[in-house]
Amino acid sequence: MISQYSYSFVRGAALCGVALLSFFNCSSTSSDLSNNENPGNGGGNTGDPVQVWLTKGDQSVKLQEQGTAYFSGTSSSGTTIEVDASQVFQTVDGFGYTLTGGSVQVINQLNASKKQELLNDLFSSSGIGISYLRISIGASDLNSEVFSYDDMPAGQTDPTLAQFSLNKDQAVIQMLKDILVINPNIKILATPWSPPVWMKDNGSSIGGSLKPEFYGVYAQYFVKYIQAMQSQGIKIDAITPQNEPLHPGNNPSMYMSATDQATFIKTHLGPAFQAANITTKIIAYDHNCDNPAYPLAILNDPAANPFVDGSAFHLYAGDISALSTVHNLFPNKNVYFTEQWTSSTGNFGGDLDWHVKNVIIGSMRNWSRTALEWNVANDASFGPHTPGGCTQCKGAVTVNGATGYEKNVAYYIIAHASKFVPVNSQRIASTQGDNLSTVAFKTPAGKTVLIVQNSNSTDKAFTIKYNQKTAPVTISGSSTATYIF
Repeated sequence: MISQYSYSFVRGAALCGVALLSFFNCSSTSSDLSNNENPGNGGGNTGDPVQVWLTKGDQSVKLQEQGTAYFSGTSSSGTTIEVDASQVFQTVDGFGYTLTGGSVQVINQLNASKKQELLNDLFSSSGIGISYLRISIGASDLNSEVFSYDDMPAGQTDPTLAQFSLNKDQAVIQMLKDILVINPNIKILATPWSPPVWMKDNGSSIGGSLKPEFYGVYAQYFVKYIQAMQSQGIKIDAITPQNEPLHPGNNPSMYMSATDQATFIKTHLGPAFQAANITTKIIAYDHNCDNPAYPLAILNDPAANPFVDGSAFHLYAGDISALSTVHNLFPNKNVYFTEQWTSSTGNFGGDLDWHVKNVIIGSMRNWSRTALEWNVANDASFGPHTPGGCTQCKGAVTVNGATGYEKNVAYYIIAHASKFVPVNSQRIASTQGDNLSTVAFKTPAGKTVLIVQNSNSTDKAFTIKYNQKTAPVTISGSSTATYIF
C-alpha cells in the first residue's frame, strides 16, 4: 500500500477533473436492468444491434442496461469513434483485486448463503466474472496482524526453513479453493510485503533490506511457498519479489533497490525456480509509474532478463504512459497493472472517472495484460489492518455483519471490464476525441467490446464506426457506457 500523501496526489487529479471511464455488467437480475433510456440517435431498428450498458458518476445508474442501439448506416453530427479489429495489441490476462487476509476475514463473517451469493457475484460468469487475483505472501498491511511463513523468536534464524508453514493463511487458502470451484481458471499473482524479519538487516517488519547472506534462503522460501500452494490445488501464475520496493514505511514492508532486485533474481530466485522446475512467472518492480528506470535496470541486466516475464506498476505517482515506455524498449516482455486503491474520503464520481480512465482504459491502452484494484472487502471501519497499515483503504465491498454487504466504487470500476472482457480477449484499436476516452477489445467468442468515458458534463452524441458500418449513439454527461456488438 501507499502513503496518504501519495493518495492525495491521485485524488487531487481526480477532483480536478481528470475524468475517466467506467463500465458495465451483463447480469440478468432485474435490479440491474433499466430500459428507460434510448442510447441511439435514430436510424430505426434495421441494422445489427449494439448492447449498451451505462454507469453515471452521480450513482443514479449503476451497471444498468439501456435501450439497444443499431448499426443503421446513419451518423451523428458529433465525433466518430472508429474501432479497427485489424490492429491487434496485447492479450488480456484478467481484471480483479487483491484478496487480502482482511478481505477473507470480513467475507467469512457473512452467513453461508450470503457469503456464497457474494462469491458467485464476484467470480462467476453470471456475476462480474473476476478473472485475476493478487494475494500476499505472508501478511499485507490489510491483515489483522503481521506474520510471515517462518517467524522465529527474536535473535533466532531458520536457514533451512524447517519451521516454514502456511498455517496462518489457512482461511485465505480455503477461500481460494472456494473461488476455484466457481472459476477454475482464475489466475493468481502472489507478492510479499516483507520476508521473515530474521532475514532483514533491521530485524523489523517495517523497512530494512534483505541481508545478502539470506538471498538463497529467501529464494527457497518462494519455492516452498509455490510448492505448498500447489499441494493445496492452488496454482500461482506469477510472483513479484517485493510489493512497492521503494516504499519501506508501511507495515509490513521492505526496501529493495533495482540493483538488489536484479541480483536476487539472477543469482538466486531465477535459478531456484529453474532447479525446482517451477514455471511461475517472475514479474519485476510492482511499484509506481514515476520510476520506469527501476524495471528497465532489471530488464537491461543480461543475466536477470531471461528470468523475468515483465514488469508490474501502480499509479500513486507518475503517468500511466510509463507502461508503454517500458514496453517499447522491451516489446518481448509483458507489463501489468497490479494495484490502485480507493479512499474512504473519496467521491464516487471522481473515483469512478479517474480509475476507469487510468486503471482500465489507460493501462490497457499502454499494453497492460491486467488491471487490478486494491482490496476486495473490509468492514465499515475500513479494517482490519495492521498497526500502521492503511486506515482509509475502501474495499470493493463493505461487509456489514452476517447478512449484508454494500458494493462500493471499486466494484464498479473493475466490473465494467471483468464482465465483458474475459481472459484471452485482445485489445484492438479505437480512436478518441472530444473528451471521450475509449478502449476496445475482441473477445474469444468474437464479440467486440467498446468502453467509452464521457468526461464532459453534458451529453455527447457520437458515431461508432466498425467495418464501414455506423451506429449513432448518445452518452450521458459524466458517464461511462459500454457497447457490445
